[in-house]
Order: sequence, then structure tokens, then C-alpha cells
Amino acid sequence: MILFKYKKNNSKVILLLLCFFVFSISALSQTKSKKDLENKKKRINEEIKEINSMLSETKANKRSSLGALVNINMKLEKRQDLINTINTELAQLNKEIKNNELKSGTLKANLEKLKQDYARMIIFAQRNQDSYGKLMFVFAASSFNQAYSRLKYFQQYSDFRKKQAGEIIHTQDLLLANLNELKNQRHEKNVLLGTEEVEKQNLSKEKNEHEQVLTELQQKEKQLKAELEKKKEETIQLQLAIKKMIADEIKRKMEEAKAKAESDAVAAKKIKEAKEKKLKETNKKIKSPVENTTTITKVKTEPAVIPELSEEAVALSADFANNRGRLPWPVLKGIICENYGEHEHPAIKGFMISNYGVEICANKGTQVRAVFDGEVTGIAISPTGGKLVIIRHGEYLSVYSNLGEVLVKSGQKVSVKQPIGIVLYNEDEGKNSMNLQIWKGQKTMDPGGWLYRPNG
Repeated sequence: MILFKYKKNNSKVILLLLCFFVFSISALSQTKSKKDLENKKKRINEEIKEINSMLSETKANKRSSLGALVNINMKLEKRQDLINTINTELAQLNKEIKNNELKSGTLKANLEKLKQDYARMIIFAQRNQDSYGKLMFVFAASSFNQAYSRLKYFQQYSDFRKKQAGEIIHTQDLLLANLNELKNQRHEKNVLLGTEEVEKQNLSKEKNEHEQVLTELQQKEKQLKAELEKKKEETIQLQLAIKKMIADEIKRKMEEAKAKAESDAVAAKKIKEAKEKKLKETNKKIKSPVENTTTITKVKTEPAVIPELSEEAVALSADFANNRGRLPWPVLKGIICENYGEHEHPAIKGFMISNYGVEICANKGTQVRAVFDGEVTGIAISPTGGKLVIIRHGEYLSVYSNLGEVLVKSGQKVSVKQPIGIVLYNEDEGKNSMNLQIWKGQKTMDPGGWLYRPNG
């Protein structure tokens, strides 16, 4: 009977250990997720701080400007993202608290059961503590094997008592640690709720500020539309200029490849002719006068193959493509303030604008960096104002426009993160931003998918 209880209690211990193993795995995954959320929250707070810095520069020049509106829009988006992240943290924390409460209940029930079992064992031991009685019980066995089994039973029973006592202490320690964790989690929850309330108040203030700037801008909608139409036309001209520069660059590369192929073909032909001439002279010396007749040999020349890219360029293209989603930002600190593609203007409803790259807002004097190793193949004055730089990375090209100053020269080799220019400040819009485009051949691609974005 006692052996049966021992096996039964041993099974319970194993089951309890399995439960804690499952809880541990769950806690590990939650900890990882929690760390990701904390990192994301930290990144969003840094971005909001960066936007506030840009906004203070804008307000010093023009309060009700498109630049101010863009910055406020970005801040509203980041603030809402921050609140959503806090809500996700709260939901996860509530789940953890619930799991810990269930775990505490399980621990308390197991502790009570262990104590009851241990109490029964103590009572049994007190009733049967007479050593003489134990010895008689062993010697009363009908065989040696039975005597050995009875002796072994007493040893196992003693070991189990010690194990039960240790299990009670271990369970008490686990329960205490779990209760402390619950206390910390509830405190963390209260802190998060307080933070969420502050962020909601900040969001409400920023929404009021947004409405005020938007109203002031909409009062001069006619003037804004005229400015935007002009900017739209300049953007089209800029795109045509970039496309022509890229087409010229591709043509130049093809002509270089063609010239090299033709040069190689001529050199190969000369080597072949020299070999044939030498062979004829050798044959002429060993042949008899009768056999020495002149033969005309037609030399076939294969058409020259024009490779589009050199081996070095092919390797660079593959390296660039393999770094999709891992390219460094063209500025050390900045926020994407206008995405790739066609979208509605933030101030003028129904007015659609197109962006062939991404616009990145930054502080005044911010340096622009190369996103990858390559060669500067073009520098020009942009139709929208400022300067632009084109860098070739094999069959890929990166284009940096709206630069106030250029720090590189055409034909110069550049390395990743090397400064190539300074962001230009737009007085009319009260905005400091640059535009990044990525091309593959003569087709634009969304740079947003190429740049590294930690923690989503």
C-alpha cells in the first residue's frame, strides 16, 4: 500500500516538473517578445524625440508650413504606434499575471498535498518506529528474497520521506518566487497604465496642434495648390533628368563593353594571323618545289559578344541584392516622411502626389551617406533645387537628391556609409529632407524595402 502511494506521489512530482517545464518555455518566449516590445518602444521614443527636434527648427522659421504639418503627422503616427505597443505590452503582462496566478494556485495545492502526505508518513513512522518490530518484520519473511524486498522497502520509504521534505521546501521556494514575480508584474502594469495615460494626453495635444496647422494651411489652399502643381512638374522633370542620366550611363557602359570586345577580337585575330603565317613559313621550308603551292585560307571571325556587366559588376550586383532589407540609412538619424508611390497630400484632400523614392526628413546640416559600395557615375543640379548624386552598384543604382552640398566627384569609388553630401533645407516648406531612389536598370524600386528597420 505504501509502495503504491510512493509510486503515485512520484508520478505527481514528475507531472509537476513537466508543468513547470511548459511554464518555463512559455515564459522564455514571452521574455523574448517582451524584450522586442521594449526595444520597439525605445526606438519609437527616439524617433519622436528626433521629430520634436526637427519640429522646433521648423517652428523657428514657419509655424504653419507644410514641413510642420509633415512633422506633426509623423509624430501623431509614432505616438499612436507607441500607445499600441504599450497596449500590446499590457495585454502580454495581463496574460503573464493570469498564468502566474494559475501557477500560484497549482503550487499552493501541490504544497498542501505534499504536506498532507508528509504528515501521514510521519504518523505512520511514529506508529512503526520500534526497530525491534522492523527487524522482526524482516526476519519473519518466508524466503531470503522476501526478506531482502522488505529491507529494501524500509530503505526506499526512508529515502522517499527525505525526498518529500525536500520537495516541500522546493515548492515553498517556488511559490514565494512566483508571488514576488506577481507583485513586480502588478507594479509594472500600474507603471504602464500611467505611461499610457500620459501618451494619450500627449496624443490629444498633438491632434489639436495638427488641426490648428491644417486649418491655417487650408485657408491658403489656392496658393498651396499652385505651389504643389509647380513642385509636381519639377518632380516630373527631375525624374526625366535622372532617367536620362541613367540611360546615358547604361549606354556608356555598353559602349565600353563593346569597344573592349572589339579590341579583344582584333587582338585575337592578329595573334591567329601571326600563328598562321609562322606555320606557312615552316611548311614552305619542308615542302618540295612541286608541292609548294599557294593556298588561300579564309579566316572566320566570330561576332563580338557585348556583355552588359563585367564580372566585378555582376558580383557587386549580387552582393547588393543579397543585402535587401539590410542597407544602412542614407542619414545617421532621420525619419521617412513620405513613402514610395502615389498617395494623397497630407493637407490638400484629393491632391495626389507621386514619389519615385522615399523622402527622409532630418535635422539641418545632416550628412548624406552612400548606402553601399559603388562608383559615383553622375552629379547634377536638380530641377527641384539642390543637387543630386547617382552611385552605381553593378546593375543597381542609388540616387540621392535634394542635396545642398556634394562631397564626392564623378568617377570616384565610394564605400558604404561614406559621406557624399549635405541635406538641403527647403525655406518654402520649412523642411529639411533628402530623397533616396533605388533603380535596377531603368526601373525604380521601393527603397523602404531595402533599408534596415530594427524591431519592425
